[in-house]
Amino acid sequence: MSPATPHPRHKSALWYNLRQFIFVNLAIALSIQVVFCFSCFFSWEGITSMIPDFLFSFFVSSALSWGGSRVENFLDPRVSWVYSPAKRLVLTVSLYMAYSFEVSFAIVLGYHLVLDGFSSGEIPWRVLLGFTKNPLGISLVFMAIFTTRSWLMEWRKSAIEAEQLRSEKLASQYQSLKDQLNPHFLFNSLNALSNLVYEDADRSAAFIQKLSEIYRYVLEVHQDELVGLDRELDFAGNFLELQKIRFEDNLSFSVKVSDTKNWFLPPLSLQLLLENAIKHNIASQENPLFIQIIQQGEELLVANTFQPKTSQNEPSTGVGLENILSRYRILSDRIPEIVQTENEFLVRLPLLNLSK
Repeated sequence: MSPATPHPRHKSALWYNLRQFIFVNLAIALSIQVVFCFSCFFSWEGITSMIPDFLFSFFVSSALSWGGSRVENFLDPRVSWVYSPAKRLVLTVSLYMAYSFEVSFAIVLGYHLVLDGFSSGEIPWRVLLGFTKNPLGISLVFMAIFTTRSWLMEWRKSAIEAEQLRSEKLASQYQSLKDQLNPHFLFNSLNALSNLVYEDADRSAAFIQKLSEIYRYVLEVHQDELVGLDRELDFAGNFLELQKIRFEDNLSFSVKVSDTKNWFLPPLSLQLLLENAIKHNIASQENPLFIQIIQQGEELLVANTFQPKTSQNEPSTGVGLENILSRYRILSDRIPEIVQTENEFLVRLPLLNLSK
């Protein structure tokens, strides 16, 4: 097939559009005849008598609709309805009405030249100008249709593009927040291990073994936006067991969750809360640290005894509650609630249901 030869699919589409164009304008011409001479349809003589007017209406409708689409196609890439609506409206009206007047007058002139046989010196120009009123009235209807269609299509395109940009921005922000979690977890775990290795070699070995198991989960969920509540609770249990190796009886915890089905959380949300509780609170024989995870309806409560350290011996990465809050803001209109009392620090995590 040579480059100049249209593809069969393109020819099929052109033929379909042409048939649709002809059919629509025939329907418009027929509608005009119904409005102006409804009684003509009740006799053969009436039908034959309106054939010239029907053809006239068809040619006017075809010319005006074609011109409207050309004006629309010409202005669309040049003047935006969204950014320059007044300028676009003025140009649309000016170009289309100028085109409509010239074409309408040309069709009226040709129609009467054929039917009445005027010579060049006998053409009643003022009368013919008066006959252009009906075609110009039709052109106003076409202009309203094309203007509305063009504005709606550009508005829809602009809205879709804005939503795509918003989605891409949110996805980028969320990915950036998730990218904080992996090095954060590894940094804090290795920092805890460095303190433990000088105290007890056996406990250090157990810590490393447990750490390798739960770090696998961190890698698995690193790319996920949400994870099931059951998986997050399993990970939280493993993480707390890991910390028990380090703190022994100085740390205790309780998990009371009755319904995990169809509930989801941003990945590693529990780990961040548990890690903050351990990092910022005293856990000693005199003041053991107690952590609770409790489900209440559509919320997961993570609470710990509030006994803050007077000084921080462990360096911080600056990742924690703000990371969780930021991810919830992107994923949902429900935001975690933080409650601090004299004896307790509590975070209410909304449970997310994908079916809602």
